[in-house]
Amino acid sequence: MRNAGKYFVVAWVTVAFACTFAWAQGTAQISGTVMDASGARLPGAEVTATQTATGVTRNVISNEAGVYSLPSLPTGPYKLEVALPGFRTFVQTGITLEINASPVINVTMDVGQVTETIEVQANTALVETQKSGVGQVMETRQILELPLNGRNVTELITLSGAATVPNDGSSSRSMSGQQNIRVAGGLSGSVRYSLDGALHTNPYDNLSLPLPFPDALQEFKVETSALNAAQGGASGAQASAVTKSGTNSFHGDVFEFLRTISSMQRPTLPSWTQRETKNQAR
Repeated sequence: MRNAGKYFVVAWVTVAFACTFAWAQGTAQISGTVMDASGARLPGAEVTATQTATGVTRNVISNEAGVYSLPSLPTGPYKLEVALPGFRTFVQTGITLEINASPVINVTMDVGQVTETIEVQANTALVETQKSGVGQVMETRQILELPLNGRNVTELITLSGAATVPNDGSSSRSMSGQQNIRVAGGLSGSVRYSLDGALHTNPYDNLSLPLPFPDALQEFKVETSALNAAQGGASGAQASAVTKSGTNSFHGDVFEFLRTISSMQRPTLPSWTQRETKNQAR
């Protein structure tokens, strides 16, 4: 019994660490180098990333080489602030982090008082320099407004380049409504699905498990070709979905869903159900 208890504790710790690692895959990160006007590295600078939609902040101190890294950041709009005694505070706004993004933002600080601020507005898309894969992001507006059969978000994969749905379809073990989608010439079941960074693939057929309804999703991204080690679980592509986070106000959504069935498609009730219905009518 003691050995069984030890094995249970080890297994629980392993699952906990595995979930933490998987969660980091579904988020984004910001990294870069802090320098002065001459290009010299500045250690000890305080770097703060603030998600402007929720007000959540993350802090880190640049190391001896002036390098900083803010991993596991939730997706959304951000403001980056860098402060160091003897230099003007650096502020950059207009940063939008998408799922699995890892932009490099290098900071150049000028000599001056900390109370003085240099603000940079970056309203353009950030250039991704650390990944060589090809990907497409479906934002909230596209998820809500694009037509979906049965509100099945998995169909958004077919809008990405080189995505096809073969005629063989799914197997009897597949979850309802899930299609056997192949990306970039991949084999059957070669798409790896994740939800909020956790594995979301059906182990019976390697197809997707049911994703949340469109109103609950923040982003949806499909990546293929030269994926990094964190996304190397399948040979075809990586399909990542992120649910919406909380806000500082109450909100809700209402939708209407109607599907008509013709008489030719209407299923026939079993004989015992028909007899029971007749008895209740009497």
